Amino acid sequence: MSILIRDVDILPLDGSPLVRGGEIAIEGNRITVVGGTGSVTDDFKPEIVIDGQGLLASPGLINCHTHAAMTLFRGYADDLPLMKWLNNKIWPIEDKLTEEDIYWATMLACLEMIKSGTTAFADMYFHMDQVARAVSETGMRASLCRGLIGVAPNADEALEWSFGFAREFHESAEGRITVMLGPHAPYTCPPDYLRLVKDAAVELGVGVHIHLAETRSEVTQTAEGQGCTPVQLVERTGLFEVPVLAAHCVHLTDEDIAVLARYAVRVAHNPQSNMKLGSGVAPVVKLLEAGVMVGLGTDGAASNNDLDMVEEMRSASFLQKVTYEDPTVLPSDQALAMATLYGATALGLQDEVGTLEVGKKADIVLWDLQKPHLCPLHDVSAHLVYSARGSDARTVIVDGKVLMRDYEVLSLDEEAVMAEAERRARRLIAEVG
Repeated sequence: MSILIRDVDILPLDGSPLVRGGEIAIEGNRITVVGGTGSVTDDFKPEIVIDGQGLLASPGLINCHTHAAMTLFRGYADDLPLMKWLNNKIWPIEDKLTEEDIYWATMLACLEMIKSGTTAFADMYFHMDQVARAVSETGMRASLCRGLIGVAPNADEALEWSFGFAREFHESAEGRITVMLGPHAPYTCPPDYLRLVKDAAVELGVGVHIHLAETRSEVTQTAEGQGCTPVQLVERTGLFEVPVLAAHCVHLTDEDIAVLARYAVRVAHNPQSNMKLGSGVAPVVKLLEAGVMVGLGTDGAASNNDLDMVEEMRSASFLQKVTYEDPTVLPSDQALAMATLYGATALGLQDEVGTLEVGKKADIVLWDLQKPHLCPLHDVSAHLVYSARGSDARTVIVDGKVLMRDYEVLSLDEEAVMAEAERRARRLIAEVG
C-alpha cells in the first residue's frame, strides 16, 4: 500500500520545525518522504491520496499503561480508594470474565483509542491471547503482558504461560505486537518471584511492565515489611537489570529517582487515574530533570474513566504546574513528547515510531484544525495539548494502513463492538449481584 498525504501541516517532533502545507509519502509500512510542497517526486504513484488541507499531521499518540479490557467496568466502581476499589469491586467482577469478554472489551478499547488518536498502547491483563487477537484484527500496535500475581496459587503456572505467550506473539501481527512480562506489583509479587521474572525476561529477551510506588499505603507497607521503599525493594531483586516500564511511580524519594535514572527505568505516568483514585501527584518534573524517560498512560477505563490521551497530556501539564505553583514547568512541547517519542522509548519502540521521519513506521494521526476551540491557530503544538480533544482525530494510520478516515473507523464494526460490549457488561453486573 502506498499513501500520499498532501497539503498538510506537519509536526514531526524530531527536532525540526512545523511544516506548513507539506507532504508525507508512505510506501508499505514506512514513511519515505516528509517535507514541504514538491518533496514527493512525480514518479510516486500512490494508491491512496489524502487531502490534508486544514489538518495537522503528528505521530500517533502512545498509551504507555492501560488495562484495555477494563472498558467493561467503566463507571462501575467510582469514587473508592484504590485497595477497596480492587478488593471489593474490581477483583470480584474480574473473576467472572470469560475469554470472549476480554476480546470484546479490548475491541471496545481499540475503537476508543483509534477514534482519539492513539496508535499504540502497553497493556497488562489476563487472557492476553484474546487481547493479541483484538490488536491483530484492529490494526493497532501494542506491547502486551499477562499480569502476574506472585502470591497467587497459580503464580508459577502464570509465569510459564507467559513464556509460551512471549514465544508465540512477540513480534507478531507483522511486528505490531511486542511482549513484556508483567509482575503486577512488589506488594503482590514477593522478591523471590520477581527474581524468577527477571531470569525469565533475560531468557526471552523481553522487558518487564510493573506497577510501582502507586500509593502511600504501598510505601508504608513495604517500609514496615521490608525496611525499604518499593523502588529499593525491586532494585534488590535485580529486576532493574532488564528493561523495565514502571507504571505510576507516584511516591518516590530523591534516592528512588536516582535509582530509576541509574537503571534507565522507563516510567508510565497516569495523571488522571492518580487523581481520580486519590493516589497523589507523581514527581514528573524531578524525574525528567534526572533523565528518566517518562511516558503517559491512561490506566484502565475503570479508574480514569476514558482512554483519551489528549486529556492525559493536558492533565499531566496542568497537574505539575499547580503542584509547583509554576506555569513554566512541563510545557506543552514536553507533554506532547511524553505522549509520542518518550512513550515510544518507554515501550522500546523509539527506532520505529514516535516521530515523523523518513524510515520510521507510518503511525500518523491527522487532526482536524477546523474547530472553534482551535481557532485562532497561534501555536498548533500548544493547541494539541491545551485546546484539542481526542475527538479531533480525523484520520488515523498505523503501520502504513488507514484505520480511520474522515472519522469513519475502517478496521472494525463500531456499532457491533459497542452493542456486544454493552451486553457483556450487563451480564457481568448481574452475575456479581
